[in-house]
Amino acid sequence: MKFFINPEFLFLEDFLKHLPECFEKKGYTIYKSRNEVKTFNVEGLALNVKSYRKPILLNRVIYTFFRHSKARRAYENALEVISRGFDTPAPIAYIEIKKSGLLEKSYFVSLQCPYTRMFREFEGDSGISGREDILQAAGALVAALHDAEILHLDLSVGNILFEKDETGIHFSLVDMNRMKFRKIGQEAGCKNFERLRGDSAFFRVLADSYAKARGFDAEYCFKRMLHYYEKSVKTFKRKREFKNHFRHKHELLKQHE
Repeated sequence: MKFFINPEFLFLEDFLKHLPECFEKKGYTIYKSRNEVKTFNVEGLALNVKSYRKPILLNRVIYTFFRHSKARRAYENALEVISRGFDTPAPIAYIEIKKSGLLEKSYFVSLQCPYTRMFREFEGDSGISGREDILQAAGALVAALHDAEILHLDLSVGNILFEKDETGIHFSLVDMNRMKFRKIGQEAGCKNFERLRGDSAFFRVLADSYAKARGFDAEYCFKRMLHYYEKSVKTFKRKREFKNHFRHKHELLKQHE
């Protein structure tokens, strides 16, 4: 087992060393799909632990010899984003477990974000009335990220957490393993909004705010954001239909076994 601990959290070393063996039995699950996310209370801290599923054989080879694991990338990217002045839950550690010389499992540990709201609240038919200021602030945030050469490749409604109080609107970004750090032009910047979900008014406010902050044409940004959003929705729908078709065929085969 290989693990790396943020020097600020060395007092959690004992918990981290035993995390792989206790993950299944302890903690509280807050998300479970391909990967699983649990929260733990340790030494008075609320911890967030993401367990990445076992990679397919090809990826086990890639993550062992050619590319860092998702857990390590999440840890290192979080440190980089913080160093550039943006908020993400403090990274605590990453853990990698190998079997037969290849990566078997990996875990990323961070503090749990205290914010209670996420961009999922803009999905559906709820509209944006009374919340335009949040979208304006979000558009300005993404513009600032891009000016700082930060491209979050999984900028989805579930990965933007926020809180609004008397001092303003505060954001925290999560799920950091897919990122690039490079110059970001107008086209790539508009495309970066493709995984968000909302109506045309939602994207209009984002586009106006983003374009104003970066000195772009707002109408052009709005049209490109909608283009990439619609393309993303169609791609997601095709993938879901393919998976459902494959799952249905698999169930039929099992019935005839």
